[in-house]
Amino acid sequence: MNKILKEIFFNLGRINFTNIFDLILVVAIFYFILRILQGTRGDTLIRGMILMVLAITIFSSLLPLPAFSWLLRNTLPALLVAIPVIFAPEIRRGLERLGRAGSLIVKRTENHESEQIIPGIVTAAQRLSNNRHGALIVIERTVHLDEYIETGIPMDAVLTPELLLQIFYVNTPLHDGAVIIRENLIAAASCVMPLSASGTFSRSIDRQIGLRHRAALGISEVSDAISVVVSEETGAISVTHNGRMIRRLDPSRLRNILIAFYRPRSETILPPWLYNILNKVFRNRLSSHQV
Repeated sequence: MNKILKEIFFNLGRINFTNIFDLILVVAIFYFILRILQGTRGDTLIRGMILMVLAITIFSSLLPLPAFSWLLRNTLPALLVAIPVIFAPEIRRGLERLGRAGSLIVKRTENHESEQIIPGIVTAAQRLSNNRHGALIVIERTVHLDEYIETGIPMDAVLTPELLLQIFYVNTPLHDGAVIIRENLIAAASCVMPLSASGTFSRSIDRQIGLRHRAALGISEVSDAISVVVSEETGAISVTHNGRMIRRLDPSRLRNILIAFYRPRSETILPPWLYNILNKVFRNRLSSHQV
């Protein structure tokens, strides 16, 4: 332990302005990469990989571990090559978002989306439950669901209970699959969701649960989306989020859970403090030009 502390203090004593600037530059690059990938499934994976590499690097530099250091040196280059291949769609979407005009500093105004969509969803879920019409409603949050929207029928329609009832009416063309809600619009209907791979239902008494519930749990495992499921057999209303399912909800509990889970998001790759400074600068310049 004393050897490790001496090594740490020795390295700290060698730090100068150039080293600090170098460290800030590296941190800034990683920060902007993470901000570009924000809103994709690769975001969480990249964070985990960066933390793992940093922990391994620090650990191997403090202790004399030649075999481990050799493995690390030979693994990192392959990992850096594999990342663009594995996360090609996420990187492309992040770069497209970066390339939009003003995407560096423009921040979307929070418009109380929850107040607009939650009452409609609750009303539709209650009426679907009373009629025993199965339904799967997926609410997009920070992780974009573009790849699942592409599997369905584009709508871009204003969300209303009546429209949801019509979509999930028995034997209509769109009643199979999920409806994906983006902001206060129905982005697409009849979308294909990934089935749960966690085996949660196989370990419980609900082994015979339907595909809608498995799909609702599946999308919650690969994203931060919230799903509302109405059982066609029993009319029971359930909510899935973060790989978990809350079942047998009444309208009041459903409303409270959706309000607790749902949070409007903002689009900016700058930290909040820097965005506020730039926003004030641009606002002052605009005011001076108007005068």
